[in-house]
Amino acid sequence: MAGMGKRLRPHTLTTAKPLLPIAGQPIVQRLVQDIVQVSNQKVEEIAYVVGRFGQEVEDHLIRVAESLGAKGTIHYQDEPLGTAHAILCAKSALEGPVTVAFADTLFNADFQLDQSHDGVLWVQKIEDPRQFGVVVLDENGIITEFQEKPTTFVSDLAMIGIYYFKDGAWLRDELQYLIDHGIMNSNEYQLPDALRNMVKKGAKFTPGTVKDWMDCGNKEAMVETNTAYLGYHATSDWVSKEATIEHSLVIEPCFIEKGAILRHSIVGPGVSVGSGALIENSRVSESIIQSNAVVKDMRLHKAMIGKSAEVVGVAKDLSVGDFSKLKL
Repeated sequence: MAGMGKRLRPHTLTTAKPLLPIAGQPIVQRLVQDIVQVSNQKVEEIAYVVGRFGQEVEDHLIRVAESLGAKGTIHYQDEPLGTAHAILCAKSALEGPVTVAFADTLFNADFQLDQSHDGVLWVQKIEDPRQFGVVVLDENGIITEFQEKPTTFVSDLAMIGIYYFKDGAWLRDELQYLIDHGIMNSNEYQLPDALRNMVKKGAKFTPGTVKDWMDCGNKEAMVETNTAYLGYHATSDWVSKEATIEHSLVIEPCFIEKGAILRHSIVGPGVSVGSGALIENSRVSESIIQSNAVVKDMRLHKAMIGKSAEVVGVAKDLSVGDFSKLKL
């Protein structure tokens, strides 16, 4: 989770991308909780590979790990040298069974980790695989090949950024081999190169599938993922009894935090509203309204409004960063 999140600016100018909210909690927190839920072993450590996000962010991440009964550790990637390099930054955590996940994606699934093979690489069937890394299977369903953004069709099974390895030390050694021998692709050390070496040495990887793969790479994807996540997981208590709802209608699924204020508005479906936010005389659907934001006299659909931002007018689609003011 060390990336700068340029595709999500202006929101990532003030908040690290993995800490942006999905259904009221940071992306990385939702991801970690979901992975722990599908693990059939006790999770002993959650290792975060980060940029220099600051002590407050690091403390938050440690608390997330501890809330799940695990030790949290922080590891830094100070140069953007690729996915293999990023994972190796947490080399001390690469022992025993290991799950690796990139913190800009969420999933909906009911799988359990399969320990009968050397690893599981989760995939999703997609229509156009040219923008993704894909895997090729043999007749027994074992992964035999990895292709990065193929220009001609070889497979429609795209890797979604979640991997399970029975032997983390083997993965660590293969990642280190890439670094030691300067094996790079587009000037970066890439995880598929390590996976390819493991397969050549006899590793048996199988594809895992999910019901839904939810991207958080840009504003449009964030809003769509928030809506989808609410649809999969929302419960009635996600609308806090400590929120103020006056002459307003909430159409579930929604996440309304305590301290939020809704007046003379229709909110939902698919809306997350942070603590202290005010929505007044407005219609809001499929949007993320962050803490202490003010929305007045607006029609918002698929919008993302940052913390303490203020928007007044009649717009329909906005992406407004923290502490901004917009009057239309």
